[in-house]
Amino acid sequence: MIEQKVPSPGESITEVTIARWIVKDGDYVETDDEIAEVDSDKATLTINAEGSGAVKILAKEGEVVKVGQVVCKIDTSVQGEKKVKSEKSEVGSQKQEAKVAATPQHTAPSTQNSYASGTPSPSAKKIMDENGLAKVNGTGKDGRVTKGDVLSAMSKGFDSSALVGWSGSRDKDRQKMSALRKKLAQRLVAVKNQTAMLTTFNEVDMSAIYTLRAKHKDKFKEKYGVGLGFMSFFTKAVCEALYHFPAVNAMIDGEEIVYHKYCDVGIAVSAPKGLVVPVLRNAESMSLAQIETEIKNLALKARDNKIELKDMEGGTFTITNGGVFGSLMSTPIINPPQSAILGMHNVVERPIAVNGQVVIRPMMYVALSYDHRIIDGRESVGFLVKVKEMCENPTKMLFGGKDPNDILLGF
Repeated sequence: MIEQKVPSPGESITEVTIARWIVKDGDYVETDDEIAEVDSDKATLTINAEGSGAVKILAKEGEVVKVGQVVCKIDTSVQGEKKVKSEKSEVGSQKQEAKVAATPQHTAPSTQNSYASGTPSPSAKKIMDENGLAKVNGTGKDGRVTKGDVLSAMSKGFDSSALVGWSGSRDKDRQKMSALRKKLAQRLVAVKNQTAMLTTFNEVDMSAIYTLRAKHKDKFKEKYGVGLGFMSFFTKAVCEALYHFPAVNAMIDGEEIVYHKYCDVGIAVSAPKGLVVPVLRNAESMSLAQIETEIKNLALKARDNKIELKDMEGGTFTITNGGVFGSLMSTPIINPPQSAILGMHNVVERPIAVNGQVVIRPMMYVALSYDHRIIDGRESVGFLVKVKEMCENPTKMLFGGKDPNDILLGF
């Protein structure tokens, strides 16, 4: 008989919450099978079976348990076929759904499972999602809903049962706050109360990055296996700006200021259990491909609840991208004990003046929230201007922030 104990997620964590049992009482498991998920105040972790046998569950879902406490036993005398294949398949499906839910979407949620009369065609589904339709009678092959069916239904009108939205009830749903959400709430309040936080804004013309991506994205994807996104450009721009304004990369420790001679950049990721900030170590020495690859790997781990504490520890500066959710402008909150955070936002085509002419350009507002106790206005504004300069002239990132022509001419 094996006593399965709660492993220690980290030095400062003494208790966790049983978030979910992946297996049922009496199920047969094999060594290293995932049997439970636990929530700490920093991350969601899994408990893996330390042997093969039948599981006897000793703690309930939602129960707070101590690190090192026995939460289940595995009877190793029981042998046989796995009895949890179907459940594990279902769990895998749930995780995949969670991953999709965590991925930013700009369209309305899919209602495909609610369609009463066959699966809609892609064009029909798009119109249904945009108009909040839950069901339309299909006249296509095997009852398939066509674009014509949707347009016809809309022209005739439909009752409220065809719409996705409020039901008109007076129901409530009360849920216990997770340990991760409670800790996040405490940290955010502490930041507001313990720092002199200010935010400065600027705007970036994304034309140069758009042109560069359009020209090289296919070759980039073919060579490196990852897409060429905005985040890698902004990460490189941030690293260059931090070199010129080291106070933005520093933090207060008691009565001392700690200046970092490296860039450990945290990338805020929306995960199923809440916001997490995995860190890119020594981002200043990484290429665009390395940054994109690492961000992809960390984001997948976060969305699958596989993120580890070591992935989130440290960090000297943070970038958060509210633009993927459609945010036009916001004031991001500092990630303590760091002193600053950059907020990226949605790219919108706007008319701007260029050389006395009004032109339409893809523009992004950027925001820098900073701790005024350590960062002065000159440094905060200068930092953001440098980020803007690097993004509007990406080739400068390769030459220490200088114009390549100046380097060639020896200026």
